[in-house]
Amino acid sequence: MPGNLVSFIQVLRTHDVRVSPAETLDAVNVAATLGYNDRAVLRDGLAMTLAKTAEEEAIFLQCFERFFDRKLADFSGEQDSSSGEQAADETAALEEAALEEAALENNSGTEGAAEGEPDNLLAEAAMQTPELQALLEAPLMQALQGNDRNSLSLAISRAGEQSGLQQIQLFTQKGQFTRRILEAMGEEQIRAAVIALEQAQSPALPQVQRYRDILREQVRDYVEAQYLLHAQGKTRQFMEEVLSTTRLSNIEHSYLHRVHELVRKMARKLAARHARKRRNYRRGQLHMPRTMRRGIVNDGLMFDVYWRRTRKEKPQILALCDVSGSVAAYAKFLLLFLYSLQDVLPRVRSFAFSSNLGEISDLFAEHPAEKAIELANWKYGGATDYGTALTDFASLALDDINHNTTVIILGDARNNRGDPKLEIMQSIYQRSRQVIWLNPESRRAWGTGDSEMLRYQSACHFAAECNNLKQLERIIDQLLKSTR
Repeated sequence: MPGNLVSFIQVLRTHDVRVSPAETLDAVNVAATLGYNDRAVLRDGLAMTLAKTAEEEAIFLQCFERFFDRKLADFSGEQDSSSGEQAADETAALEEAALEEAALENNSGTEGAAEGEPDNLLAEAAMQTPELQALLEAPLMQALQGNDRNSLSLAISRAGEQSGLQQIQLFTQKGQFTRRILEAMGEEQIRAAVIALEQAQSPALPQVQRYRDILREQVRDYVEAQYLLHAQGKTRQFMEEVLSTTRLSNIEHSYLHRVHELVRKMARKLAARHARKRRNYRRGQLHMPRTMRRGIVNDGLMFDVYWRRTRKEKPQILALCDVSGSVAAYAKFLLLFLYSLQDVLPRVRSFAFSSNLGEISDLFAEHPAEKAIELANWKYGGATDYGTALTDFASLALDDINHNTTVIILGDARNNRGDPKLEIMQSIYQRSRQVIWLNPESRRAWGTGDSEMLRYQSACHFAAECNNLKQLERIIDQLLKSTR
C-alpha cells in the first residue's frame, strides 16, 4: 500500500497538485495512522495533508476516486438489470444470446437440452480438442466461467503493473499495453483454442469466442481508465513543455488559448515564489513618541513597543514594447505576463510603439489584458522607427526615471536605417537602476542588416534573446528577485 500511495502522489503531481517530499512522508504517516479499512476516513485524512487550496482539493478528490476505484469488472457478459440507462443494451444482448443458441442447435442437428447447455457443449468439444481441454483446466478460463470478479480484476491489476501501465503517456500506446496485459494473463491459450475449434468447425466455437471477447473488452476498459488517470496529466505537461519552448511567432492560432493559460500558470507560480511576507520588526531604534502615545490608554505603561523604520521608495517598471508586425506576438505575451503579476510586481507603466510611442497603462486599467493589448496593437502598430519612439519616450517619462526604476524594452532593434538616438538610450541607462532589452531575434542576427542591437546593447545592463515563454519566465523571475 505505501507503494500505491507514492504512485498516487505522482499522479497528483502530474495534475498540478504541489506535493513536497516532506508532505509525502506526512501522507505515509497519515495512512499508517488511519489505516485502510475506512475509505472515506483515509480520503479525508490524505486530503487535509496534500491539498492546500480548494482547487487542489477538487483535483485530489477526482484523482482519489479514479486511482482507488473499487468497482470490479463484470465478466458475465450480462448488463446490470438495475441500470435503466443500459436496458436497451441488455435486451440486445439477450436477443443475441438467443440467436446464438438457435444457431448452435441448428448446427448440431439435435434437439436435446443437454447439447444446448454451454458447459456441456464445451466439455464435449474438449474431448475432441486438446487445446480446449488445456484451456478449461487453466485458472483464467475457470475464473471466466465462474465470473470470479475478484480474482479476474486482481489479475488484470497485477498484469498492468507487470507491463508498466503506469508509464503510459500517449493514446497510441493503449493497444500496446492491452496486448501486454492479455499476454501476461494467458490469453494466448484462448487464441489457440479458438484456432483449433475453427479448424474443427466445432459448435463450441461461439462460446469460447464470447469468453475471449469479454476478457478483451474488460482489459481495454481498464487500460482506458488508467490512460485517463496517468497520461492525461503527462500529456498536458508535454504540451506545456512544447509550447513554452516554441517561438511565440510560430504557435498556431488554435493553441493561443493554451498559451494564455500557460502564461497565467507561470505567473501564479512566480507570484507564489516572490510574494511579500509580513514581518514584525523588533530591532533598530525605538520610536519613543509613538510608543508613549500608545501607552496613554494604559496609564503610561508601555505594553506596545514601536521601532523606527526607514521608508523605502517603491520601485517601478517601465515597459516599452515594439508592436510592429515582426514583434507584436512577443510584446503581447510580455505585457500579459507583467499584468498577471500585479500583486507582486512594483508599479508598471506600459508604452507601445512602432514609430510614435504612447503610454497604454490606462488601457489596462479600463479593459482586460487581452483587449488592452489588441487596442494597443491597433493604435500604435506600423513601420518601426526606434529614434522617434525614444524621442517620444524622453518627453513622456524620462524625468520619472530614478535609481529605483527598471526599464524593459522588447524589440528587434531594426530601425530601417534611421537615426537610433543612442544618446537617449545612454541617458536612460545613467538614470535608471537597470535597463533590460529583450530581443526575439537570435543573437547571431544582432547587428546584421538594419539592426542597431549591438549599439543599443552598450546602453543596457542586460540584453538577452527572448522568443519563447520559458526564456520569458526566467527573465521575469530574475526581475522579481532584483525588485524585492
